[in-house]
Amino acid sequence: MAASLGQALALVLVAALWGGTQPLLKRASSRLHQVHERTWVRQLLQEMKTLFLNIEYLIPFFFNQCGSLLYYLTLASTDLTLAVPISNSLSIIFTLIVGKVLGEDIGGKRTFAGMVLTMAGITLCITSSVSKTQGQLSTL
Repeated sequence: MAASLGQALALVLVAALWGGTQPLLKRASSRLHQVHERTWVRQLLQEMKTLFLNIEYLIPFFFNQCGSLLYYLTLASTDLTLAVPISNSLSIIFTLIVGKVLGEDIGGKRTFAGMVLTMAGITLCITSSVSKTQGQLSTL
């Protein structure tokens, strides 16, 4: 089953939501004060309270979960062999881009070369799948 252009774009949006929120979640969770409780249950509850009352953490978490919901909905109609590579590999690219914008060290020339090669591979996957879909529609 080949994917339509809309499905491919939905998977790119999933990757953007997942990858774009990872550095923001990392940054927000690193700024939290350390919680120390006597029992593991109280420790867990205190950590959850600390995270879920922090708006700087909640907003990226919400968008990350929106990406998961969109991924789940898109999987119902998209070929799994196309959905997983697109969403997972592009998510890494979006993580690197947003991390760079936030001032993180993302690596050097090899990282950039890896990003270019990943984009080339995903572009081939999408164009191959979309052209199969358009070929099937033209024969109908």
